[in-house]
Amino acid sequence: MYKTELLLSSELKENEVLQVELTGRPPIALYNLGGQFFATDDTCTHGNASLSEGEIEEGKIYCPFHDGAFDIRTGQAAGAPCSSPVQTYTLQLEGDKIFVLLDE
Repeated sequence: MYKTELLLSSELKENEVLQVELTGRPPIALYNLGGQFFATDDTCTHGNASLSEGEIEEGKIYCPFHDGAFDIRTGQAAGAPCSSPVQTYTLQLEGDKIFVLLDE
């Protein structure tokens, strides 16, 4: 595993989601839920939609295409038509910097 800096925690407001582009891999959606940070793949498993363009409600991200939902903390599908989970990632905070742990 290796870690990659995503952004500063101060750049992501509470209950906000942001797409983060990484070289050589699909984008990640980074979430701030009440001061806790989470990361998932940004692409919905049901269709080619950017989850970072969706709405956060009660710990879920709602896909902007078909209104399916995923639990932000676990990645589990939480609303039809989504049935497959979205990949989640482990984050580390060092001071104000947010890092994601990625497989080689």
